[in-house]
Amino acid sequence: MDTQTPASGKPKKSGFKKFMRWFLIIGILLLGFLFWWNFYFVFGEGVKSGELNYVVKKGNLFKTYEGKLIQTGLRSKTAGSISSYEFEFSVEDDSIANVLMKNSGKYFDLHYKEYKRSLPWRGYSHYVVYRIENIKDVEH
Repeated sequence: MDTQTPASGKPKKSGFKKFMRWFLIIGILLLGFLFWWNFYFVFGEGVKSGELNYVVKKGNLFKTYEGKLIQTGLRSKTAGSISSYEFEFSVEDDSIANVLMKNSGKYFDLHYKEYKRSLPWRGYSHYVVYRIENIKDVEH
């Protein structure tokens, strides 16, 4: 049986190999898109305000800055329900983390980006602080 075409003299390509090649290319592109969507797509942005409880650098393999902001003025509208007053976040930028660590206990307005999932080198939290808007002393 001859697998050559009479005009070109080149062997015919298998339809199955062509299908598998396209299936593999589309699969890799789809997996790449899903990875980007889950780990790098900014799902939300916002500002949180409150008293900075702490910022620490921790981690086993990747050392990241993690912090907690205690929000004030939040009250539950229904009796008996629980509201969270704590905002846990990660910080990628060393200079921002240093400012936060030197001013622990002060009132901050922090800009953050929310991701669908966290990455080990970005931090434990889905929320990543990227800018400090305001720093004030806490009034008691």
